[in-house]
Amino acid sequence: MTEAGKTMPATPYTYTSPDDPGREDDGLFGPESVTWRVMNSRIMWVAIVRALYLQALHPRVIRGTLQNAATITEPVDAWARLRRTRKFIETRTFGTTAEAQRAADRVRKIHEPLTGTDPDGTRYRVDDPELLLWVHCGEVASCVDIARRSRLPFSAADLDAFVDEQRASAELIGAGRAAAPASVAGLGAYYEKIRPGLYACEEAKQALRLTLHPPVPDGNRVLKLGLPPVSALAFSTLPGWARRIYGRPDGPLSDMAATAGIRAVRLAFGQQRLFLGAMRAIHRAEFAGEAGRRERRAS
Repeated sequence: MTEAGKTMPATPYTYTSPDDPGREDDGLFGPESVTWRVMNSRIMWVAIVRALYLQALHPRVIRGTLQNAATITEPVDAWARLRRTRKFIETRTFGTTAEAQRAADRVRKIHEPLTGTDPDGTRYRVDDPELLLWVHCGEVASCVDIARRSRLPFSAADLDAFVDEQRASAELIGAGRAAAPASVAGLGAYYEKIRPGLYACEEAKQALRLTLHPPVPDGNRVLKLGLPPVSALAFSTLPGWARRIYGRPDGPLSDMAATAGIRAVRLAFGQQRLFLGAMRAIHRAEFAGEAGRRERRAS
């Protein structure tokens, strides 16, 4: 994958297994944290997609993303990018402190020189702390919502603890621990404050079309058949105000049906064959893309 003119390796983030007795430490959170319990669930795949929909409603975030990712609409590159995002989240969550820091340093180095441009020509930094905070809150709010809907065994206090623990993630990416909400109520207050500046710009609508009808590499039947309904389900879990901004107040499913769908998907993801089939499809897409890029560079 190429971002900002840089050739990216197939597996940019790695971490030592939590089961390895030789690990230096348990990282930012550790096995007793709510974060480990939440992020261990495969249903968080839906949360990642939901977060993308939410994050796209900030015009500067989505413009900065698309303006610096020219190949994001190409099937192989789109899925390679998604896998890197997943691996970064895994490394940040389950890696040692040093591994999480290295992964964050790498992301911050990539983002540091990048800028976006508003329609009036105003340029801004992609790594502006306010934009990073928006991205952080979109991810955390989505994990909270999906965890709650899926009937995972979390109390209100657990979810508050999760939001508080995630302030370490905000600090790691440059958003700042002090600025990040420390509770579910704090997340709600943040959204009430920022909502007046949100809207579905053309780039956000493009991202929505891209995810509801994702570009799938040839030969990946699992992705082609399974991802559109999962994407529609993720969209339907957005808060009503977000769906209204997109011009789809009811979403593709009712709110109750969305919750029922999340619970069904959680059970489906519990089936090892189905989940591993999806993972193999994404891996094939990425490796095919790397081979194709090597051929183009060699020619």
